[in-house]
Amino acid sequence: MPTPRQAAQQQRLAELGPFLKGSEVAAIFGVDRKTVGNWARAGKLSSVRTPGGHRRYSEPEVRALAAPTPA
Repeated sequence: MPTPRQAAQQQRLAELGPFLKGSEVAAIFGVDRKTVGNWARAGKLSSVRTPGGHRRYSEPEVRALAAPTPA
């Protein structure tokens, strides 16, 4: 039986959709994996934590940020 915190985390994960690892996000933006973690800590990129403590990033959000902007 999950704790209330775990249940809330699972609900948030379900709402955000597919996720990417930090290394995958780093490859998309062409930066180091640690830079992606710094962006998350600074609030520039939202993330969720896995039960093991790893960050995961919403794929739709990352793809939208990485999309070229119209000139």
